[in-house]
Amino acid sequence: MAIAFAITANAQYYVGSSSTTTDYFGNKTTTHRNQYGETTGTSSSSTDYFGNTTTTHRDRYGNTIGTSTSSRDYFGNTTTTHRNKYGETTGTSSSSTDYFGNTNTTYKDSYGRSTGSSSTSRDYFGNTTTTYRNQYGETQGSSTSSTDYFGNRNTQQRSSNPNTTIWSW
Repeated sequence: MAIAFAITANAQYYVGSSSTTTDYFGNKTTTHRNQYGETTGTSSSSTDYFGNTTTTHRDRYGNTIGTSTSSRDYFGNTTTTHRNKYGETTGTSSSSTDYFGNTNTTYKDSYGRSTGSSSTSRDYFGNTTTTYRNQYGETQGSSTSSTDYFGNRNTQQRSSNPNTTIWSW
């Protein structure tokens, strides 16, 4: 019984996907879908001359539900501030990328408390695999992304909890 439980606890359930297109100016539009293929929201990102990125998140009806603003330092490290639809800060994330293109991200809530982390590895073809962990280091989910010849990105998301809509609202 304990063995069966351990196997179930490590299971990964498909919970959704996202597809990203990039226009001529480098602006990105991402469509998020749940596990049934239904659109649950969109994200629209634009990057300024200095490399700062502003993303607007919308629900399935087009209502703005939040924003994210990211800035990149001289070393390529990124700090992102997340805000709700009222402009209130709901959390931050800080990412650093190593020599091999692997990225480590830490997440904090609005009070600066750790809420989790993620680690992303990139293969020779530019495909990425990301593992998400909670504040205790326990794996909560994963995502795999591939980019086609035209620069469009497709991501498949999985979670340890089959009832979650994590990363694909």
